[in-house]
Amino acid sequence: METAQLKEERKTLPKDKSYYWNCWKLYSNKGRQYWKFELPNDLKGEIQNEQDWEKPQGRTFLKEISAAFSYDKSKNPNSSDLLLRRKAKAGEISHELINKAEQISDANKKVAFLAANKGFDFYRSLQMPDGNWAGDYGGPLFLLPGLVIVSYITQTPFSSPEKTLMIRYMLNHQNDDGGWGLHIEDRSTMFGTVLQYVALRLLGKAALDPAMKKARKWIQQHGGATEVPLWGKFYLSVLGVYEWEGNNTFYPEAWLLPESLPVHPGRYWNHARMVYMPMSYCYAVKFKAEPTAITKALKTELYTEKYSKIDWKSARDKICGEDLYKAPSKWLDFFNFFMNGYEKVHSKFLRKKTTDFLEKYIDAEDRHTNYINVGPVNQVLNSLCVWHFHGKDSEAFKKHVQRWKDYLWVAEDGMKMNGYNGSQLWDTTFAAQALLECKLDSVFPETTQKIYSYLDQTQIQKNEPDYEQFFRDNGFGCWPFSTQSHDWPITDCTSEAMKSVLLLEKSPALEKVAEKINPERYKPAIDFLLKLQNDDGGWATYENIRGPKWLEKLNPSGIFADIMVEYSYVECTSATIQALKKYNHFFPNYRVDEIKKAIGNGREFILKKQRNNGSWYGSWAVCFTYGAWFGIEGLLAAGAKSYQAGFPNHEIQKACEFLVGIQKPDGSWGESAQSCVDKSYHEHKEGQVVNTAWALLALMAADYPEKTVIDKGIRFLIDKQEKSGDWSQQGISGVFNGNCMITYTAYRNVFPLWALGRYAHMK
Repeated sequence: METAQLKEERKTLPKDKSYYWNCWKLYSNKGRQYWKFELPNDLKGEIQNEQDWEKPQGRTFLKEISAAFSYDKSKNPNSSDLLLRRKAKAGEISHELINKAEQISDANKKVAFLAANKGFDFYRSLQMPDGNWAGDYGGPLFLLPGLVIVSYITQTPFSSPEKTLMIRYMLNHQNDDGGWGLHIEDRSTMFGTVLQYVALRLLGKAALDPAMKKARKWIQQHGGATEVPLWGKFYLSVLGVYEWEGNNTFYPEAWLLPESLPVHPGRYWNHARMVYMPMSYCYAVKFKAEPTAITKALKTELYTEKYSKIDWKSARDKICGEDLYKAPSKWLDFFNFFMNGYEKVHSKFLRKKTTDFLEKYIDAEDRHTNYINVGPVNQVLNSLCVWHFHGKDSEAFKKHVQRWKDYLWVAEDGMKMNGYNGSQLWDTTFAAQALLECKLDSVFPETTQKIYSYLDQTQIQKNEPDYEQFFRDNGFGCWPFSTQSHDWPITDCTSEAMKSVLLLEKSPALEKVAEKINPERYKPAIDFLLKLQNDDGGWATYENIRGPKWLEKLNPSGIFADIMVEYSYVECTSATIQALKKYNHFFPNYRVDEIKKAIGNGREFILKKQRNNGSWYGSWAVCFTYGAWFGIEGLLAAGAKSYQAGFPNHEIQKACEFLVGIQKPDGSWGESAQSCVDKSYHEHKEGQVVNTAWALLALMAADYPEKTVIDKGIRFLIDKQEKSGDWSQQGISGVFNGNCMITYTAYRNVFPLWALGRYAHMK
């Protein structure tokens, strides 16, 4: 029982948000980041185990902490990462740098120089002790419910504070109409709404709760859960609230086909392959969780007719119009017709052979990635499969559960699931290049050395012996997106990391670093990049293009585009060209002719992808401003002339004129995420510091002659900078698969700083 003295003390304790926010601590070790709840001192004597949260003081605290994370998404659905940043040090400018600024004759450049200094002094206070930057990488709303469903099925519950913040997060992002979208800025969809509804019920929300009643009304007004897209049907099936008969076949035996066939799953894009793998296993064994009171109730809550009366066969192809992005093709209908027929007569021998292979494959992917897996959906579904075939008490399942926290992130809007185990390497490479272009590496030598150390330790140093058996490439010597343990090599991450390291090694700040990266370590990265150039001259993400483009006709998702095979991207191609060029500059004796040829072919790819209006579609961020930055930088690295010396190479001029044509009157650029969805430019109602920085970096790299255009953009960035040196979080800036947006909180710092640094030192 709570003592009278403790009750009295509790009355005097601060009850503002910081009291509850301070219960969450972020830990980081070699890039691995996770949040941990730590009881406030006044509760330590009262809450000693999970059951104690049911005591009056425990229930009261959970209500209070939920209230402390209430969030008004109408102002901006994107959180500002305030838990991470609440203790950041406000940026300052030393007298030495003020004196140095006095030597700059151009008044605008002087102001930009000081703003960059202050901004980096702030941003370096966010650097993790192991050298990287952490940040919110959430946004997609279908990720957390998948984890909640698997946690529920495997009877591996989260702690009460974690569950409280998960509930709070989902409720914070409920739309006014009662539904949820694919991501935090999206309109309501069946996929988003059904999954949040189910997750909230599994976490303990009552069906009669007002928020749940609104959500249920939205679901039923839009046709019920039979209208949920494929991935939603799958999650409901394993939970036991949707019948496997209501799914088109996942055709598990495809894994047994000859690898030379174009339809073999080994030819899929690796994310599609890694999701299809556990899904096809669950379908093969027709996995279904044991019924509970909640799952029985869900069968009555999610549908517009009695569960026993649903025509599951007709439900297979249903998808809510609010969700549909990529309509299923006639080829998919044709494929499903025959494969659904096969499912009725499939060979038990082949099915067993398939599941045996998939168990080995899942174990291999877990081992290769230290149980992180390539992404959150893959991780969660592999957890479920491992629980099924190895058991709850197995070491493999326990290792999976330990990695769940690597994907969970706490911000002022609650606890969410990130789109990866973080973007640590990616964000750190941009911070490195921004720091160097600001010429602040010597001003902040410790920051510079820690960056170098993180890039050093994150390079992949091994291959598992059986990597080729499970359709993987040689990733030795490359860099991943997040941490070395993640172990998936990526072209642009390898390129940006190698470029950063090569530039850092010339910094005076590293003169006293005893052990630098052996130049021999770059060679396998160069080999990887050269090997991964596609026949079209461009570079994809993780692997070469392995399958024919017509495989996209078999894309069953309905909600994502271009997911079946790899594609060459302007961003990956540009980054790779820049890295090859930089490496060749410092090491002119390794594979020189091949590098020269690769750069030339990459240049032709970028030119082919340029639109008539001078723009490029950006596939991994919002969108045409991002594409223009990479397009221009890639062409320049490949030998194109600048704007003023460009004729007859007029592609740079066209790109610059596109950017200038979309500049806002206040000097900013602001692009809406709808640009990604529609593949045509959509202006954001407000200027965005991230879009503005990308446009400015592109124009300055191209040596655009009308300096007033650039001056106005720089003034916008300076005016938007806060007193601390930070910038506020604005619209969402990342994207994948055409229509799913994702957050990069680091972007609001590194790119404005980079643009300010380039401007301040521009000749």
